[in-house]
Amino acid sequence: MSGPMALEPGGTEQDTLALRLVGPPLRRDDHTLTLRLPGHGPDEEAVSRLAAELADRVGPAVHPYEVAALLEAEGLTADQIKERYGYPNLFSLATALYEQVPRTFPEPAPTADPWRPDTLRCLLRGVLFALPGTAYLLTAPLWHPGRHAAALVVAGLVSWAWGQALGHRAHLRMVAGRREAARTLLTGAVLGAAVATATAVPLAGGGPAILAAAAQSLYLAAAGVLLVLARERLLLAALSPLVAGTAVLPWRDPGDLLRTGLPLLALLATLAVTAHALRGALTAPVAADAKRLPLRWSLPYGLFGLAAGLLVLLEGRREPYAVIVLTVSMGPAEWLLYRYRGLSVAALRGTATPTGFLLRSAAVLGLCLLGYLLPLLPAAYLTGAAPATLLLLAATLWTALLLQAFGTAWPPAAICLAAAGAAGAVTLLHLPPGPVALPLCCGAAALSLMACVLRLLGRPSRHA
Repeated sequence: MSGPMALEPGGTEQDTLALRLVGPPLRRDDHTLTLRLPGHGPDEEAVSRLAAELADRVGPAVHPYEVAALLEAEGLTADQIKERYGYPNLFSLATALYEQVPRTFPEPAPTADPWRPDTLRCLLRGVLFALPGTAYLLTAPLWHPGRHAAALVVAGLVSWAWGQALGHRAHLRMVAGRREAARTLLTGAVLGAAVATATAVPLAGGGPAILAAAAQSLYLAAAGVLLVLARERLLLAALSPLVAGTAVLPWRDPGDLLRTGLPLLALLATLAVTAHALRGALTAPVAADAKRLPLRWSLPYGLFGLAAGLLVLLEGRREPYAVIVLTVSMGPAEWLLYRYRGLSVAALRGTATPTGFLLRSAAVLGLCLLGYLLPLLPAAYLTGAAPATLLLLAATLWTALLLQAFGTAWPPAAICLAAAGAAGAVTLLHLPPGPVALPLCCGAAALSLMACVLRLLGRPSRHA
């Protein structure tokens, strides 16, 4: 050695005395190359036990962060994660659990049917639709219905059309509040009864017929109010005098006094319970954001009511008992409207493509139509009505009501008006094909309405 050796940092000793590792330097990797001291690495057994305990909640996770949130919710602290499971932090343990537990995506738990119908209420409404007809049985000998039937028919058609439009408008107002709906019903019912009675006056030809038309119009207006306000039991109680009077007809003549008094008592009771129901609704709080609604929104519902009344009238000219069957069936028809909506929601949950939903929607439509029409077949034979006409008319009315239930009003109104106009013109003018015009028109209308249902309601967006 000729001189002292420099030992300062950074000197030449860095080149001569530095310890060198063979090969490239180690890359830091927390997951694979972490240097682990004996007894301080991950406790795989403890992690496996934790994975087994949380498997049902870790399996559906789509990212380790969801598992991390789960561990936080379980109350695991940073110290517990390090000491009990041997992982440096929450996210590393969550990643290990996510990788260890297989992915599972269970079906959601079944929920309650949001469109479950009230069976008793629907059946009661069907009875209430037909029960007022017993008043004609009681009062028929008093006012010669054959001579003045035109006045009652015209007044009934006007009341039916008006009631359909008023019911739709009242349901729209119900969104703003019960008070607003009650005000609409009060004004509309009074005006509708007056209009219906006025249309019957030119055809009445006498005082008794005018009084009968006025009583019919008042009852239909009041009953419509009670049905919109869901007061079916009050209406049934008000009609109990009619039930009592009709029950004795097969055994004895009740006499002119009871023939007049019982229907009048039922009418007065109906008006009284209607006033009571409206008074209660009018005491509801005033809506702050109530808006005026255009009358044209309810126009197609009124036109459909007129068309439906004409179709039923044409059927009743030949088969009066078929009208009774059809009227009573409106209760089950309403029940099936709810079932269609519930089954459609179930179909929406069970399909993954628009085509698949369309096919299931067609099956639901066929099932509901079959469930509605099948009971009418033996009823038609029992009443002596032509089954084809009754079933086709029932199918037309039900599919039209189905479209209206989803807010589609103009297509059913236009189709039913066309069918009623064509069948009515053939009947009045005695044109060919004569008596088969009504089933032909109803069949064409039913097919057109079913096509509309599949086109408009066969889309998942209408049921979401």
